[in-house]
Amino acid sequence: MMDMAARAGRALREVVEEEGVELVHIEYQPKGTSSVLRIYIDKPGGVNLKDCAKVSKHVSVLLDVEDLIPHHYVLEVSSPGIERPLFKESDYQRFVGKEIRLLTTEKVESRKKFTGFIQNFSEGILKLECDERQYQIPFNKIKSANLVYRFD
Repeated sequence: MMDMAARAGRALREVVEEEGVELVHIEYQPKGTSSVLRIYIDKPGGVNLKDCAKVSKHVSVLLDVEDLIPHHYVLEVSSPGIERPLFKESDYQRFVGKEIRLLTTEKVESRKKFTGFIQNFSEGILKLECDERQYQIPFNKIKSANLVYRFD
């Protein structure tokens, strides 16, 4: 069976982008009678409550018409936040120069946890400046990553 988040993503991307926002990520968490479909959206300068409400309304209609989720579910539309998670290869390219916190699925040069600055991302390899060294981390070994926000 095809992954529910992937099915929803293909169907929803166009609707979300018509609202002038980026579809950052979709999560589907089946929980018996109250599953959750969580959609993260963003735009330059950040999204606000009005953006989330508009996207929620349009997505709701599409999901009902297409009957993508044949049982009761809760739809959540939100911003990815200031410590935005990075999901796609294009996220790493977009945030070159930014500080991230990263966890790998297996050890890369004897470690799994990194906090550093994105130097480059190309051909499936993240170059990360961390602890005065540069690490080359294959995209397929990244378990999770997010931007780091520092309060001044």
